This record gives sequence, C-alpha cells and structure tokens, in this order.
Amino acid sequence: MVRGLALATLLSVVHLVGCSENGPTLTGAETGALTGTALGAGLGAIIGNQTGNAGAGVAVGAAAGALGGALVGGQSDRQNNRLSEQDERMRRQEEELRRQRREIEDLRRGSPSNDRDPRYRDSYDSRY
Repeated sequence: MVRGLALATLLSVVHLVGCSENGPTLTGAETGALTGTALGAGLGAIIGNQTGNAGAGVAVGAAAGALGGALVGGQSDRQNNRLSEQDERMRRQEEELRRQRREIEDLRRGSPSNDRDPRYRDSYDSRY
C-alpha cells in the first residue's frame, strides 16, 4: 500500500513536470510545491511506515512539503522579479547614456559654428 501510494505520487509529479515542458511554464512557487509534495510524501511514507501509519505519514508529509516548497518557490519568484526590474532599469539608463554621448559628440563636431550660436552657449562660455 505504502509503495503503491508513494509510486503514484512520484509518477504524478513526473507526469506534471513532463507535461509542462510543452505547455505553460510553471512558476517557482508551483515548481517548489510539486517538488516539496514529492519529497514530503516520500519522507512521510518512510516515517509513517516506521511508526505504523504510512498513509497518514504520506498525507502529512505531502502537505508540509507542498507548503514549504511553495513558500521557497514564491520567494525565488519575488527575487527573480526584482532582478528583472533592476535589469530593465539598467538597460534604460544605459540607453540614456548612449543618447547623451551621441549628443555630446554631435555638439563637439559642430563646435566651431556653434561658438557664435547663442543656443549652444552655456553659462561657462558666456562668462569668458
């Protein structure tokens, strides 16, 4: 009975993970819950078998594993989101720097004729 239940749990997890390859991508929380359920059920089956109640051990282990795995996976998702947002901010800043460098180079190339144009004078030029 215990082996059959543990095997069924393991096969279910393998099936779900295998099917997700072509379907929608699982989040970290979902992956963590699946992994935690499988590990918790296996550990619960071992402990339950030793104490004489394998079915309860599988159930409690699976529930605890799912909860723990979902919490860890959710934290991983939040960290990944923060990193993605930071990468996007850095990308925008680098783009702005490139734009400003192009503008500076354009101003340098046009500097002889721009000396007489008041639009291109800054406060430093006007003092001297």
